[in-house]
Amino acid sequence: MGIANIGIPGLILILVVALIIFGPSKLPEIGKAAGQTLKEFKSSANDLMSDSTTEESSEEKKDKTV
Repeated sequence: MGIANIGIPGLILILVVALIIFGPSKLPEIGKAAGQTLKEFKSSANDLMSDSTTEESSEEKKDKTV
């Protein structure tokens, strides 16, 4: 049973606990910060993937010319 099996009741419980801990005024700020972090992470991951693809392509070109 991993984190993927939380379900709707688990998500509601997490949101209620977050609301109690942080209050309604801080939740939008926390959500915005989490969204920006996720966006930066995805961007970095895509950059790394494209860099590795570019390196593999250049290595294949070198192998073909040799």
